[in-house]
Amino acid sequence: MTRTIMTFTLGVSLLCSTALAGFAQQDTVPLDQATLQGDEVIQTPAGEIELQDSYFDQDASQRLFDTMDMQRAAQLYIWSTPLVSTTTWRDNQGAAFGTNEPGAFAVLETLKEKRGIVTANLTTPYIFNFTDLSDGPIQIDYPAGQTAGGVLDMWMRPVFDLGLTGPDKGEGATYIVVGPEGDVSQYESDGVHVFQSATNNVLVGIRILDPDPAYYDTYVSQYKMGPVGGTTTSTFVKGKDVEWSATAPRGMEYWEKLAAIINEEPVREIDKPWMEMLAPLGIVKGGDFAPDERQQKILLEGAALGELMTRNLQVNPRYADVWWDDTSWYKSFDFGTPQETDNLQQFDERATWFYEAVGSSEGMVNPTPGAGQVYMTTKRDANGDMLRADRNYVLHVPAEVPVAQFWSLTLYSENTRRPYDNGGTEISDVSLDSRMEQLQYNDDGSVDLYIGPDAPEGMESNHMETVGDDGWFVYFRLYGPEEAFFDKSFKLDDFQVVE
Repeated sequence: MTRTIMTFTLGVSLLCSTALAGFAQQDTVPLDQATLQGDEVIQTPAGEIELQDSYFDQDASQRLFDTMDMQRAAQLYIWSTPLVSTTTWRDNQGAAFGTNEPGAFAVLETLKEKRGIVTANLTTPYIFNFTDLSDGPIQIDYPAGQTAGGVLDMWMRPVFDLGLTGPDKGEGATYIVVGPEGDVSQYESDGVHVFQSATNNVLVGIRILDPDPAYYDTYVSQYKMGPVGGTTTSTFVKGKDVEWSATAPRGMEYWEKLAAIINEEPVREIDKPWMEMLAPLGIVKGGDFAPDERQQKILLEGAALGELMTRNLQVNPRYADVWWDDTSWYKSFDFGTPQETDNLQQFDERATWFYEAVGSSEGMVNPTPGAGQVYMTTKRDANGDMLRADRNYVLHVPAEVPVAQFWSLTLYSENTRRPYDNGGTEISDVSLDSRMEQLQYNDDGSVDLYIGPDAPEGMESNHMETVGDDGWFVYFRLYGPEEAFFDKSFKLDDFQVVE
């Protein structure tokens, strides 16, 4: 009996050893060929996951959680780009211009002041204010005149336009802006335009388009804003001439900005799934942001990967087609102002725009002949190669660009997406436009504009300098685009390399 038991035990041991040895010698299976059952070793982004009777061990479990959270962090970066960008703008503008007080506007006129804004327009004055509606709605008594702008929520969605593309059509009007939890019906009355914002914080942004410098004084003296029924003349802070930056931060500061603004705003229904993804990373509405060492590592990796993915969308917008055939020119803002359709949220499309730009309005998104603005952008030359800071290029602009107002070509840094810093001190160092008397035109009325480290002899007035390894892109803006733009009978060719 004893010999029988021993023989049986040895036999079982041998069988187990043979089975384990066979398992240990198994080849790993690519993820797309995995059966996900029984005994299997699977190649995954989380490393090799070893199944035994369809289960995996604690080490594999943690690696899967880490990979899941890092992938989510990258997607959360893409999703949150407009919200963090707007929050950074609000906070840094307030610090630079002292505009944290209600009704205080920053007036940006000089190159230094405008260079803080992501893809700022350098041709016309900017006037910006951030207002918190959590204490109640505000009323805006808006003056008549040639202006363009609007009120935007913190996702950079227009609540409504102001000026030429707004309900007032440049004639002036009274507006009331109600917060997300307010009752719009309480404020409706004849002659008053009432709108509701989805966020407590809103941006009021204006560009003065009237070419007469005297109009600015008229505008600021007539613009009034404040609590409903208590509007007063606003404060306009100008002449600061300070360097500052509204570019969204990288690293942990990015997530700190996101955590802070989430605690200031209600959660929209459409964003609840994203809030679920944020929770394991330490960002929970109503809670303090204090990520542990593991979360910090994942957040840093996710922010870096998310920005690379967003930059890829910005440079290669796979959901869009070029505007003119056989070129690399795209019409920016290739999505709707609500940032969603009946079927989906357009967070890839909006990340493309809000990574490299700020702001949106009906006039920007849906311009019509003679009204609104068009933003054309390119990151490649005529050979299809990426634009480089160490090469010289020329852009040929045909005669009679179809605009009711003017056109401009502005140079931006790919690293910051703000106006290019080449050491220049004048607007013309990084932006050329049809209102400038300095431009030298060809005999047929066309003009050649040069970008690169070296200006062609005698063409310095038509040149914008690039420096070091600071990669660049441009916006070609058409203010009041006319029919020839929309039917594409007007066309810009790509930048040509100047040998």
